[in-house]
Amino acid sequence: MEHSLAKGASNMTLQTEGMADAALTRELFGQPRGLAYLAGTELWDRISFHGMQALLVLYMVGQLLLPGHVENIAGFATFRAVIEAVTGPLSVQALASQIFGLYIGLVYFTPIIGGAIGDRIGRRVTVTAGALLMTAGHFAMAFDASFLIAMLCLILGAGAVRGNLEAQVGALYGSGDRRRDDGFQFYYIGINLGAFIAPIVCGVLGAVYGWHLAFGFAGVGMLIGLLIYLAGSRHLPPETARIAAERIPLSPAERRTIGILTALVPVMALFWIAQAQVWNVYNLWVRDHVDLSVIGWTMPVPWLQAIDGLAPVILMGPTLALWRWQAARGTEPDDIAKLAIGCLIFAAGTAWLAAAPLVTPPGGRVPLVWAIGFHLLSNEGWLFFVPIALALFSRAAPARVNATMIGVLTLAVFAGSVVSGRLGGLYETWSPARFWSLHAGIVATAAVIFLVAGARLRRELTPAHVDAAGRHLDFEGREAVA
Repeated sequence: MEHSLAKGASNMTLQTEGMADAALTRELFGQPRGLAYLAGTELWDRISFHGMQALLVLYMVGQLLLPGHVENIAGFATFRAVIEAVTGPLSVQALASQIFGLYIGLVYFTPIIGGAIGDRIGRRVTVTAGALLMTAGHFAMAFDASFLIAMLCLILGAGAVRGNLEAQVGALYGSGDRRRDDGFQFYYIGINLGAFIAPIVCGVLGAVYGWHLAFGFAGVGMLIGLLIYLAGSRHLPPETARIAAERIPLSPAERRTIGILTALVPVMALFWIAQAQVWNVYNLWVRDHVDLSVIGWTMPVPWLQAIDGLAPVILMGPTLALWRWQAARGTEPDDIAKLAIGCLIFAAGTAWLAAAPLVTPPGGRVPLVWAIGFHLLSNEGWLFFVPIALALFSRAAPARVNATMIGVLTLAVFAGSVVSGRLGGLYETWSPARFWSLHAGIVATAAVIFLVAGARLRRELTPAHVDAAGRHLDFEGREAVA
C-alpha cells in the first residue's frame, strides 16, 4: 500500500512538475513572469502594513488611548489588564509601544499558521482569504469600538497572505537557479515601494483628514493587491498535489535541515529586535529629537518611514552590481556571510543613532540629514540580511513544507518585535544614546554568531551538486551518500 501511495505521489509530482516547468519558462526581464504579479500584490500588502506601521503608535499616543476615546474600545479594559499583569502598570506611551510590539510580532507569527494552511489546502485560496480579512480589518479601524477586532483581522489576514506569497516566489525557481537571490531582491522592490508610498500618503491623509481615512486608504489598497494577484494566477506555478505525498514521511536529512533552519530563528530575531524598534520607538525619537524643518516647512514624522522604504530601492542596484562583480572574481560572499555582514552594517546604523548627540547643538535638535544617513546605512544592512534570509529558507527547506518553513522564519520577526516592544518602555527612562547603543549591541551579537557558526551552517545547508564525472558531492567536495 505504501509503495502504491509513493508511486501515485511520484506520478502526480511528475505531472505537476511538467506544468510548473511551462510556467517557469514565461520570463519578463530575465525573471519568471509570475514574479511581477507576486511583487505587485506584495506592494499593496505593504502599503497596508506600512500605513499601519507609520501611524499606529502616533495614533494611539495622540488620540486612541487618551480619555474620551480609550473608554469606547470594546474589551480594552480586559486587554490592558492582561498586558499589565505581565509588565506592571504602563503609561500611555509605554502601553502604546507594547501594543505595537505585540501587533508587529503577531503579524510575523501568524505566517507559520498561514503557511501550514496553504501547504494543505492551497496557497491561492489562503492568500485570497487573507487579503479579504486584512481589508475588513482596515475598515474596522474607522471606529474606536472595533479597534481590537481590527487588529485581530489584520493579524490573521497578514499571516495567510505572507505565509504563502513568499513561498510562491521560491516555487518560481528550480533547484540551483542562480536567479533566486536576485529574484527575491526584485520581489523586495514591491515591499519597499509599498513602505515608501504608505507613510507619505497615509501621513498626509491622517494629518489633513483624520486617522480613520488614512486607515481606510490602506484597506482599499489591499483590495487592489488581491485583484493583481488573481489576474496573475495563470503565471504562477500550479498547486502541488499533496494528498498522497503527505503520507510519505520526511527523510532524516529533511528533518535535520528543518531542525537547523529552526535553530537559526532565535539568532535572526536579534536583528529584528533593532529593526522593529525603527518602526516603533524611532517615530517618537524623531518627533522629540530631529529637526524636521525644511525651508520653513515641517516634514510629517511618518515621512521618514517613507525614506526607510525608498532607501533599499536606491541601494539595491549598486548592491547587486557589487555581488556580480565579486561573483565574476570568485569572491562573492555566500548566504551565511551576507547575513553576518548585514547584521554588522545594521549595527553600525543603530550606533549612528546613538552618536546623534555628537552633532546636536546645545538645546537643539539632530539635523535631518543625520536621520537620512541612518536610513541609508541601516538599509544597506537590511539588503544583506532580509532578502538573503528568505532566499536561504526558500532554497534549503524541503518542498513539502516550504511555506510552513517560511512561516517559521517569520517567527524571528515575531520574537524580535515582542522583545522590541518590551524594550521600548526603556525609552522613557534611558538616554537616547544608551537606548540605541543597546540595540546596536544586540544586532552585532547576531553577526558574531553567524561568523562563528558559518562553516557548520554551510556544510549542513548547502545542497549536494554533481561533478563532471556524475558523482554527487557535498559542500566540501566529498562524495555524498544518497
